[in-house]
Amino acid sequence: MSSLELKIPPPLLALAIGFGMSLLARVLPAIDLPNALRLTLCLAIASIGGAYSIAGAIAFRSAKTTVNPMTPEKTSSLVQSGVYQLTRNPMYVGLFLVLCGWTVFLMSPLAAIGPAGFMLWIKHFQIAPEERALTELFGDEYLKYKLRVRAWF
Repeated sequence: MSSLELKIPPPLLALAIGFGMSLLARVLPAIDLPNALRLTLCLAIASIGGAYSIAGAIAFRSAKTTVNPMTPEKTSSLVQSGVYQLTRNPMYVGLFLVLCGWTVFLMSPLAAIGPAGFMLWIKHFQIAPEERALTELFGDEYLKYKLRVRAWF
């Protein structure tokens, strides 16, 4: 299973899962919810997700460290400010929330598998190897950060 670590860029994974969710949504009838409410909820959740992801990327750029999730060993600084005081993984939280917004838009119980699957994949095949790399690079400083700040929410 370690051969799957750091192999799929998280935005590409989210896109593929979102497409799969739209296919799953066709299997069962959608939950009936007025379109205006459904769209409002979808956009609100997805916008919060987008904001999280953008804030995380901006913080990385400001710290002049890599935003590339496939090469955590190239991290040049440990970002602990801004949105990184709320979660260690704001870009992944953001993609998760975008998928949650898509779930609301689809209004399909089966589509809810998507965000859960994304979270599990990211936890095992993206975050775990990133955390190993960050522990190697930053040692106790990263371990203390992990104790202070949650991985997700």
